[in-house]
Amino acid sequence: MDATATTYLPYALLAMAAYALVSPLMRVATTGPNAIPSDVAVVVSNTLLIVMAIGVIAYTGQGFATHLASPKLPHVLAAGFFLGVGILALYRSLSLGPVSVVTPIFAMFLVFSSVIGFLFLGESFTLRKGLGIVFAAASVYLVSGA
Repeated sequence: MDATATTYLPYALLAMAAYALVSPLMRVATTGPNAIPSDVAVVVSNTLLIVMAIGVIAYTGQGFATHLASPKLPHVLAAGFFLGVGILALYRSLSLGPVSVVTPIFAMFLVFSSVIGFLFLGESFTLRKGLGIVFAAASVYLVSGA
């Protein structure tokens, strides 16, 4: 394992573990008696996200305003737009369908993000990565029951 992997790998594993709980918790919150509407759930959960992010920024001293003039800000804004669309759609679909089907379909973003990385960001493509993407897509298809 290279040195950069040891830097990002713990965060990737933490993200995976934390994200594994999002869909089941949102499914419970947005269905049945006393269900919270999915759009309200988006606002509440993402308000907590914003508060947490502000806390991390303050704790690490990264600053905020200085980065608003970055030429990369349009990319952040576009990502935020698509994140918003994705989360609104995910929470709505979880309020309507089973986690065991919704989450694997949602997880196809991993396949599409990988392909975008290869095609547009110049990331290396290998036969092994290609097979991984094919197997990931096949597993999502099989698990989702589509």
